[in-house]
Amino acid sequence: MKQSPALEDCLKLLKGERDEQRLAGLLLVTKFCKGDDLDLLRRVYDAVGNRFLDRLLVTGMGKGVISGGGSDNRDAYLQLSVTILAAFGCVPEIASSEYMILKIPLVLEIMSKESRSHVLEECYEFLYLVSSSSEDGAATLYESDGMKVLASQMPTFPDGSRIMEFAMRLVQLIVNKLSLATISNGYLSELTMMVATIVRQFAVLHNALKFEALHLLSMIFSQCPVPLTDALHATAGNNWPNYMRVGVVAILQNRVAPAERLHALILAESTISILGEGWLVDAVNPPDIQDPISAERCLLLVLELSRVEVSVLLNELAYLKYEASKNSSSTEETILLKQRNLAVVYSLVERIIKLISNMSGDEGQVLDESTLLMVIKALNETVDVVIDYLQDAKEHGHAKGNDLLASVRVIGSYLAETPIACKEKVMELLVYMLFIEGEDEPSPFYSVCFLLPMLCQITMEIEGCKALASSGGYKAVVECLIKLIGPTQIMVADNSCIFMACDTMMNLLLKKEQVRLSMDESTSADLLKALGYWAGNTDDLSIIMMASSLCALILDFTSEAALLNQSSFGHTSLRILSQLFVRSLAHGQVNLVKFSWMIICTTEDAHCRRALMMLKQKWTFWRLWHQAILGGLIDTHP
Repeated sequence: MKQSPALEDCLKLLKGERDEQRLAGLLLVTKFCKGDDLDLLRRVYDAVGNRFLDRLLVTGMGKGVISGGGSDNRDAYLQLSVTILAAFGCVPEIASSEYMILKIPLVLEIMSKESRSHVLEECYEFLYLVSSSSEDGAATLYESDGMKVLASQMPTFPDGSRIMEFAMRLVQLIVNKLSLATISNGYLSELTMMVATIVRQFAVLHNALKFEALHLLSMIFSQCPVPLTDALHATAGNNWPNYMRVGVVAILQNRVAPAERLHALILAESTISILGEGWLVDAVNPPDIQDPISAERCLLLVLELSRVEVSVLLNELAYLKYEASKNSSSTEETILLKQRNLAVVYSLVERIIKLISNMSGDEGQVLDESTLLMVIKALNETVDVVIDYLQDAKEHGHAKGNDLLASVRVIGSYLAETPIACKEKVMELLVYMLFIEGEDEPSPFYSVCFLLPMLCQITMEIEGCKALASSGGYKAVVECLIKLIGPTQIMVADNSCIFMACDTMMNLLLKKEQVRLSMDESTSADLLKALGYWAGNTDDLSIIMMASSLCALILDFTSEAALLNQSSFGHTSLRILSQLFVRSLAHGQVNLVKFSWMIICTTEDAHCRRALMMLKQKWTFWRLWHQAILGGLIDTHP
């Protein structure tokens, strides 16, 4: 392209021998240079040379001298050098050069001392262009304490300004190039401060930068390491949770692309994970937000959009799994992505179930009855959709998958609060749900754990016991209980699962005659052995009593001879049970006397018989034993 004579004269000046010529050339060339004219910028860069740029920059910083220039011109030199460097950063091959990367520490030093907004803005532009041009650029920015400069200056920038935009993009660049765990280890307080600043931009802006903040926050919160989570929790008082609520509500209540809604739901789920379910109904609004949000607004929006996403995602997953081509790797990747998204909205549904459950017993609840009814209606509809998804999976012969297991968890969470909800559909699918496995599970376990609160409640009635006994579903409960308490026990976060499994079996065993429960010898032996192991390793009275009660009831299904015929059950196991009964009787449990007396009269194991006979001689035992006889609990002629 033909250049104008004036521009050619500028280029000649840039190649002059004296600093005055080059300086004059730079001042003139700024009138011709445009950021999109990359060819001209290359020519200028080649003409001016690195040495003169270095001297111009350090002179502006007060560390050097340009011939013919006075100290009074240092501010002008600094502004000119930063402007030229930022312009050169628009050319990819120049921005990625070693020369430009080495300027990052100097520019950061300028930023730490400079207060003029125009110079700062061009410094941030330079940092972004150079740092994003290569891996070395981003690493140099991080290693030169760029995080400290960003964290200290970002809160002072005007909302939505160009300099704030560059700063946010630098944060995104660093987070993309380095793991959040690494950043948290090195600059935890700085990262926390920057996140809080970005959250505020997410709330107050109403332009494209709002969505950039949304995407950046979604990326940070979705992979938030524990130190950052703890730091954000500790700084919750600085209003970032309230700004987050404002931003999430703004996205969810407006017409935006489905992907943007999902990012907002990710932020909602992550914030609840940090602060708890109460964040959804917190009525505190930031002081600079003109339109306050009511206590129920965020909750209803999150629930409604989660309900919609659940329905959409389950429909898409069903199509991909049962109808679309199975030979495409892209199909598998799409399924995994949708399963991850499903996990987010499922988590939100469970959080809301927990919130409403806690509110039911709270006299100071913040939601009125009409709002609660709306929430319950939406939850019912959501769970009904999830049940239909499992019914579809059952009809297609699928019982393994993390999405299926997560679906059972959601259903279990809801039915734990309302066991009669969707009763017919649930009872029809009960056994199928009990035997669903996660992707990496060798056998069903977590599905039973998720359903235990419901099972514990429905087996309090004959109808529930019959459903579990006649279908053989109780075997899944037995296997789950053995895994929870046996020698190869699986650790779970909440030990209440153990007692709910025990209570479920207790309900079944106490109604064994009405429901015609039948347990085979192998199942009885395995469960007795696991119970003996569980109680034998503790002094917890509640465990001892529960284990001994269950063992006593199970013994009605079998005999000593039958147990000893099982390869997994020997005399050692029998002695452990006897010792369990001894410990239980020593604590005065009347309802076990019948079974202890049975063992005394029938056992052939001398050690067991001797231990129980010694206990029988105790006054406490005699008192309890006679009380049991008078109460008709035992027959004196077994």
